Amino acid sequence: MNLFAWLRPTAPELDDALRLRLARLPQPAPLGVLSLREQRWVVLDLETSGLNLNRDQVLSIGAVAIEDGAIAFAQQFERTLHRPTQKTNPSVLIHGLGPSALAAGCDPAEALTDLLEFIGDSPVLAFHSAFDQHMLGRALKDSLGYRLQHPFLDVAQLAPLLNPDVVLREAGLDDWIACFGLQVPARHHASADAQVTAELALILFSQARRQQLDSPLQLGQRLQQWRRRKVQNHGL
Repeated sequence: MNLFAWLRPTAPELDDALRLRLARLPQPAPLGVLSLREQRWVVLDLETSGLNLNRDQVLSIGAVAIEDGAIAFAQQFERTLHRPTQKTNPSVLIHGLGPSALAAGCDPAEALTDLLEFIGDSPVLAFHSAFDQHMLGRALKDSLGYRLQHPFLDVAQLAPLLNPDVVLREAGLDDWIACFGLQVPARHHASADAQVTAELALILFSQARRQQLDSPLQLGQRLQQWRRRKVQNHGL
């Protein structure tokens, strides 16, 4: 056997129905010049078995759409994935997904295809999006052989970018929830976290418009500039 063929991961075997659904997915669109209100967004939250980017697994997915400048309550997504071999670990105390819930979960390939259809060609928002993007990308590759290409914007970075006078050291989602007086019925539950992140995103979009940032492209460019300044400042 060729060494490189041995090292190359085996593509997952998919049935014809799944392959057809994947083939029909729209091409993800780059951040564009639509207004923030006109752009459809998908707000994503994942619950995982831990924080190791290479070993841990996606256990549940919550997502909600923002359309016409408001949360589209008719467009919500929630799946717990079938992970029967997942051992009980300290993360269960946080998200509450024990062995029985994971054993009764959806087939990962089906659930992830459902998610891709829900997202469509929309950009994705998440709090600490680099983690969610990496974990989702790995899950999609492992279960579907699909390469994640959707643009992600990080709500955890948009918040301090648009609120430079708010001093919250190492601010997490709970800190920004408290800062804006938002209510969340159940933290560390994927769908509830996605919804409160969407509420936070709408506040931030309103602030962005007041700062003459009224398109996804403008917001993404300003965020890149903000990141570069942070790197430069830390290098001084």
